[in-house]
Amino acid sequence: MTEKPFSTAAPDTITTEMLDPIDYQYQGRRDIDIEIRQPEFTSVCPMTGLPDFGCIIVAYRPDRKIIELKSLKYYFLQYRNVGIFYEHVVNRILEDLVQTASPKRMEVVGDFTARGGITTRVKAVYEGIE
Repeated sequence: MTEKPFSTAAPDTITTEMLDPIDYQYQGRRDIDIEIRQPEFTSVCPMTGLPDFGCIIVAYRPDRKIIELKSLKYYFLQYRNVGIFYEHVVNRILEDLVQTASPKRMEVVGDFTARGGITTRVKAVYEGIE
């Protein structure tokens, strides 16, 4: 393969330090299900250097912590120039968010736009405390 005309950042440049877990004030009183959508998610194909676009959906049942949304937005923005496959980005997001919020359950779905006539939907699930 010829060299990519664009440079990409490595996945190890992604950090979780900006993620801000906040207390779920109803912990122990009732469970809730939260669904967050980021319809403008971008990363980069590690093979071609071309941009990948998609919608990331995070659905979770919190235990003690919930994820503050502005911090999540900044976390997602880190992927903008990162070369990473769809399957890896969804798993990486799941692992980072589980580590940050310790939910009872979490599911991350990446619903990526068509490239070469093929669409891809990737789902990773964490089954924690119930």
